Amino acid sequence: MSGYEIASLTELESVQAVGTLRWTPLRKHFGVTAFGISAYTAAEAGQDVVEEHTEETLGHEELYVVVTGRATFVLDGEETEVPAGSVVFLRDPKVKRYARAEEPGTTVLAIGGKPGSHDVSAWEYFFMAYGIVDEDADRAVAEIQAGIAEKPDHAALHVHLACIYCRAGRLDEARVALDRGLELDPKLQKWGVETKNPERHQSAGRPKPLR
Repeated sequence: MSGYEIASLTELESVQAVGTLRWTPLRKHFGVTAFGISAYTAAEAGQDVVEEHTEETLGHEELYVVVTGRATFVLDGEETEVPAGSVVFLRDPKVKRYARAEEPGTTVLAIGGKPGSHDVSAWEYFFMAYGIVDEDADRAVAEIQAGIAEKPDHAALHVHLACIYCRAGRLDEARVALDRGLELDPKLQKWGVETKNPERHQSAGRPKPLR
């Protein structure tokens, strides 16, 4: 069996589930075990694309992505029209949710899972930092510092903080951050980090991601 699979939402098997809700069981089709995922498609406007329910029993968080068309979401009685390309996140399992299609062919992707199964990865902090450092160096530093607050012993975050400090011209702070990163994991030295001359990294581009 291949390590990956590609499929079109319009070609996967779907069934009429509850009322007017048409369900494409993506988790079941692919055998996904890390999270729950399904797609719902309405042939006509006015049909359901999310059945009315809460997640109190399972305690799940849910994220809905409107892939095509438009849908009106009713969340604890409050209606909001959500166009394609938008997402709706429900962190509270108690919120009563429902959505109906406003256009034929509206498709909503539903993703859910138990809170605490995953957390923000280290790379998410430093990807953001490198993306904004040229426009807002202080915010870039703060992004990685937030990551270190969550993962104080993650060596690569300290090394990336050193790189961001260099890009911001804060070389003394870069040396401190770099020393801490290499203290936590001396093997990071193999990535070619220059411990004696951080000035060399001041104008450098983004380094290889250290996860």
